[in-house]
Amino acid sequence: PPVVAPPPPVVAPPPPVVAPPPPVVAPPPPGVAPPPPPPIVANGDPVIAAAGDIACDPGQPNFNGGAGASDACRQMATSDLLLGGKYDAVLALGDTTYYCSSYSSFTASFDPSWGRVKSLIRPVTGNHDYLTQAGTLPGGAGCDATNAGAAGYFKYFGSAAGAPSGGYYSYDIGTWHLVALNSQCGQSGGCGPNSSQAKWLASDLAAHAGRCVLAYWHIPVFSSGGRASPSMTYIWKVLRDAGADVVLTGHDHTYERFAPQNETGSPDPARGIREFVVGTGGANHTSFVNTAANSEVRNDATFGVLRMVLHAGSYSWEFVAEKGASFTDAGSDVCH
Repeated sequence: PPVVAPPPPVVAPPPPVVAPPPPVVAPPPPGVAPPPPPPIVANGDPVIAAAGDIACDPGQPNFNGGAGASDACRQMATSDLLLGGKYDAVLALGDTTYYCSSYSSFTASFDPSWGRVKSLIRPVTGNHDYLTQAGTLPGGAGCDATNAGAAGYFKYFGSAAGAPSGGYYSYDIGTWHLVALNSQCGQSGGCGPNSSQAKWLASDLAAHAGRCVLAYWHIPVFSSGGRASPSMTYIWKVLRDAGADVVLTGHDHTYERFAPQNETGSPDPARGIREFVVGTGGANHTSFVNTAANSEVRNDATFGVLRMVLHAGSYSWEFVAEKGASFTDAGSDVCH
């Protein structure tokens, strides 16, 4: 009979190539800001919008299914100003949603309104973002220990809000450098000369010398609304010493523009910083209790956003009111 060769041995297929697991990146230590987000690339001079004190508690009667009332809960009306506005960034100036910025309040009130431009938002915290107890008004879902450390805020915004241990960060947009700071000093590692936030800020500004600088946080150093606080006075000095140009704040539910001034409130047209209080995001209005020094324009009856164009070496501003309102304020200035 013919000789038949034996069949070839069965060779097992090689094991699949398994990619190595991604490296474990340790979170930054307390008081240390995370790596800065990538620069925002604008088509032309960047255009930003800003306002704080935005979305009211969904348990309040004025919430009205998100539509709001004429004098409160206007977050949908102000967010309409952001749609189609060709903004490169939207700065949420704290107290993003009420009453305590719990995650459930974010999803029920902020997300259906301002959340429509969430990818553009670069937020800062406000005092309500850290609350763990409900107020005297109806609502307050999630205002308990689960919101400690502004848990709802950081869960909703994720890495866009900076590290939960500090809540401050910076980034570039066009030729400008923007710095998001935390005026809740007890939560951010402090705001004084020896604080981690102030030291980080000085280092960050030194690394971006020569740029126009805009900083923003929640509680104003200067305001005619009665809610100003000196807690960020040293931060103001660090900014002024570095040649910063503009500060945006909220907390008073009003609009106010100041002439350039130093950290003590003295007029300083050469090196001073121009502050805008823009607590007009929709929650409700508060009233002016006096006229602060260097205050140039005030309005406590209009919801809206501040629109700014950040030119190379200068900036312009315009207050854009909600549909049907007539108040506005506009102007321009050069960087230091």
